[in-house]
Amino acid sequence: MASPAKQDQRTSRKRVAVVGAGVSGLAAAYKLKAHGFNVTVLEADGRAGGKLRSVSYNGLIWDEGANTMTESEPEVQCLFDDLGLREKQQFPISQSKRYIVRNGLPVLVPTDPITLIKSNILSTKSKFQIILEPFLWKKYNTSKVSEDDTDESVGGFFQRHFGKEVVDYLIDPIVAGTSAGDPDSLSMSHSFPELWNIEKRFGSILAGLVLSKLSTKKENRGVRNGTTGKRKPTRGSFSFQNGMQTLTDTLSKELGEDVLKLRSEVLSLSYNAGKSASQNWSLTYSSDRNSKNLIADADAVIMTAPVCNVREMKFMKGGIPFPLNFLPEVAYMPLSVMITTFRKESVKRPLEGFGVLVPSLEQQNGLRTLGTLFSSMMFPNRASNDEYLYTTFIGGSRNRELAKSSTDELKQIVTSDLRQLLGVEGEPTFVNHFYWSKAFPLYGRNYDSVMKAIETMEKSLPGFFYAGNHRDGLSVGKSIASGCKAADLVISYLESSTDQPCAEQQELKK
Repeated sequence: MASPAKQDQRTSRKRVAVVGAGVSGLAAAYKLKAHGFNVTVLEADGRAGGKLRSVSYNGLIWDEGANTMTESEPEVQCLFDDLGLREKQQFPISQSKRYIVRNGLPVLVPTDPITLIKSNILSTKSKFQIILEPFLWKKYNTSKVSEDDTDESVGGFFQRHFGKEVVDYLIDPIVAGTSAGDPDSLSMSHSFPELWNIEKRFGSILAGLVLSKLSTKKENRGVRNGTTGKRKPTRGSFSFQNGMQTLTDTLSKELGEDVLKLRSEVLSLSYNAGKSASQNWSLTYSSDRNSKNLIADADAVIMTAPVCNVREMKFMKGGIPFPLNFLPEVAYMPLSVMITTFRKESVKRPLEGFGVLVPSLEQQNGLRTLGTLFSSMMFPNRASNDEYLYTTFIGGSRNRELAKSSTDELKQIVTSDLRQLLGVEGEPTFVNHFYWSKAFPLYGRNYDSVMKAIETMEKSLPGFFYAGNHRDGLSVGKSIASGCKAADLVISYLESSTDQPCAEQQELKK
């Protein structure tokens, strides 16, 4: 990212308001500040970080939101280099060992064709269907796919390619563990856009993944042989030494108190259409003392707040109300996060690895959780040497009401599941419960209407840009990339539209 000193001096006179201090808003604000803009971040909560929430207590370290992330997006790599975060990265031990429950017991997930053949997680029929998929779905077979079927579910997509058993025992627990959703409710094109596009290009998912990987390696070799260098992304998931909140804490510190305004709930936004892009936005927000404050001179706005919150804000355009009745309601997944510790001698069948996921069908075997991360097995500094720390998730689309249960009830559910899966005995020595009423937006099969509504807002309101997990993906990395891309659009918009008439500004945005 460029240094402010190297920017055109006029950018320092431009003000951008960022609504929301989650990871996407903080990343956007950081990039804009580094580019020389005057930035204000408004956050309704009393803390920054959004869904990144780490806790240190009595020798324990745990995350109540996202537990890990990846570095596959180039924006993440650049941000980490700028922030000096690489020395704080923490990679899990035995990252490749992940488990899925089958017939009431954890089974190691195969990571290659040989272990797939040997594994008992799938039937022989399903194994052959996976192995033969490249031959059954050659490129000329893409006629089987309807070009208009953009609302196909995740379950329908993977069942076409690999069969129902793969959906039930691989896809179902994976989507529950990453989005708290279920395969039949989720939109394939929005939940797994890369795989959706691979099918369009190659027909076969497996063949397309191999060919795409080979193409990426070839491109990387070309970059390395050229004059510019590009850091190779780290492989797999990781966290930070003191938890995921290290990332947003670092961003908040870099931005400073003058930029980041907590307990500042945005009430209204007004676009004052003028002859130039200068100071066309004003925002009203309430402070901690319930007084109303005004930002009257913003040149652009980046919105990262959830769609449900945006619907409650009042928008004006040219002095008249701009109704948001075209913005549809978004469903959200409730989730309870349970932290438990057990003495090591009380865990009779400890498993080394990342964690275990529970398919929906395993509820018939008495299991009620979505899955458990082996937190202290991944990161030994998260607990003392004589205990295990586990992070268990309950709720989602599978058990919405169960997510709202009391701590005592959830403790019994978690203990029961861990007793069956890991052989724990007795009660946990420590329990912590955190409830997310809106943990994830549901990328449902009608999510196209949400995306179109967001695009309508951007086209109708010059200088308004939307970013975050409602738009570009649920992972931490994709949220960072979304914020950085929005910042790039703002930079381009303001630098290109200086002294241009409003009509030209809007044409630039298109």
